Amino acid sequence: MNIAVNTRLLLDNKLEGIGWFTNETLKRIVLQHPEHTFYFIFDRPYHKKFVFADNVIPIITRPQARHPLLFYLWFEFSVPKILKKVQADIFVSPDGYASLAGKIPEVLVMHDLNFEHYPQDLPWIITRYYKYFFPRFAKKAARIATVSGFSKKDIQDCYGIPGDKIDVVYNGVHDDFHAVSNEEKNHIKNRYTTGCDYFIYIGALLPRKNLKNLFLAFDMFCKQNDRNIKLLIVGARKWWTADMEKTFSGLEHKKDIIFTGRLESNELNMALGAALALTYISYFEGFGIPILEAFRCDVPVITSNVTSMPEVAGDAALLTDPFDPASVAAAMTKLSSDADLRKKLIDNGRKQLKNFSWDKTAGLLWQSIEKTLQL
Repeated sequence: MNIAVNTRLLLDNKLEGIGWFTNETLKRIVLQHPEHTFYFIFDRPYHKKFVFADNVIPIITRPQARHPLLFYLWFEFSVPKILKKVQADIFVSPDGYASLAGKIPEVLVMHDLNFEHYPQDLPWIITRYYKYFFPRFAKKAARIATVSGFSKKDIQDCYGIPGDKIDVVYNGVHDDFHAVSNEEKNHIKNRYTTGCDYFIYIGALLPRKNLKNLFLAFDMFCKQNDRNIKLLIVGARKWWTADMEKTFSGLEHKKDIIFTGRLESNELNMALGAALALTYISYFEGFGIPILEAFRCDVPVITSNVTSMPEVAGDAALLTDPFDPASVAAAMTKLSSDADLRKKLIDNGRKQLKNFSWDKTAGLLWQSIEKTLQL
């Protein structure tokens, strides 16, 4: 079979959530299925490391799809020409975008529908594009894969897609995340927080990541506890808003919040592994990979009691109300003062982690592809 894949998010040194999903699943699938030919469709020059095996044929087609108008041109004009040229039997799109003009079956991975619930969190032109096209993409798809049971139900409810057309293919976590030694913890704490313990947030600084309430919760925690504990914010200020800035500027303890920017994998592992706890209180997530990364690093987790996060965390995290900073501050106090609780959550995290791996994800995604090929 000739399997065409949208690989426009395989960007060297710039992999983020969906890019990592694409990378980790595809490199396993192509190696496990040498009997098929995979055409990787890029929208810009690619790094050779993304050509995972001899059965991968990379193709570059323009324009670079990084704007709604360019999305449309790439998926509706450039991609169909490639699909026809290579005589593809199926088109797989790990970022959820379909080619409405395509004439072959399509498998889409829709990670979440955050824009349907919080359209104000994205630039209006992006939201408008998503809200217009994604219902059409969902209906065009032969099958849809998604990363949690929550997201599956959300796709069913929002777009009226039958449940038997949607497969849950949970995310995995990188094998290179691991617990760090006490010596390494001391080194990292000296580097970032002058030796102090710290909570950590990991992710882009997007509105739905709820940094505003995390700041307020941490400020409340500091007022209630004389512990000299810091908050480390790891991630790029992709959508830093005026509201976030106003909240941050008004904090009494803003000097105790340290921004590192985006960290590469090894440094991220060290920063996470040395943390007192992960504070990941988004108000909307399709999955929440940092929760699993914390589990791998033997770090306790404070997360939200909404959307997919209870599903991912199981009984290995303190669940809080992301819309109530006092709820989050109380969890910070409880976890920072209770060593037995931290140990229990770490033990539970190790058990919960067994439910997730990129090998499992790749296998489940391949099953979705196989079901479509058999139609």
